Amino acid sequence: MQISTKNGDQGFTTLLSGEKVVKDHSRIEAFGTLDELDASLGEAKHYCQSPNNKIVLEEIQHLLKNCMACLARTNIIDSLDDLYLNAIIEQFEEKVSITELVVPGKTLSSAKLDTCRTICRRAERRIISLAKEEKISTQIIPFVNRLSDLLFLMARNEEQI
Repeated sequence: MQISTKNGDQGFTTLLSGEKVVKDHSRIEAFGTLDELDASLGEAKHYCQSPNNKIVLEEIQHLLKNCMACLARTNIIDSLDDLYLNAIIEQFEEKVSITELVVPGKTLSSAKLDTCRTICRRAERRIISLAKEEKISTQIIPFVNRLSDLLFLMARNEEQI
């Protein structure tokens, strides 16, 4: 696979579907923000103290690939992805106690996860903007919304270790 094709030098990129769009198209903004989240999750994994959190982050990265493929018009997110996130959220809600407003940055690992959460929220806003312009899978927005909730809980879990 050739990486440097110079096809993007004029400000356009080609989706996996073959469609050519400008690089600041709302689909590319949404996709690119998920890509940024994926890279940040990869970094956060290395800071997490909880082995379980590392495993969950790795699984999330694989789920994000499905989400990005869906935005590139090549795949539909399996509804089990949402069920998986809901199940993990329930597990963390049982472990994490939140009694006051949270100030991010209590630990390095929780700060990294909070950064991932804010990127996830930005991705959600970009996806909502895209959904106003084009039809997208109805499963993407709930998936990304749940993911930001999960990242919040994982950050609080890191603070309690």
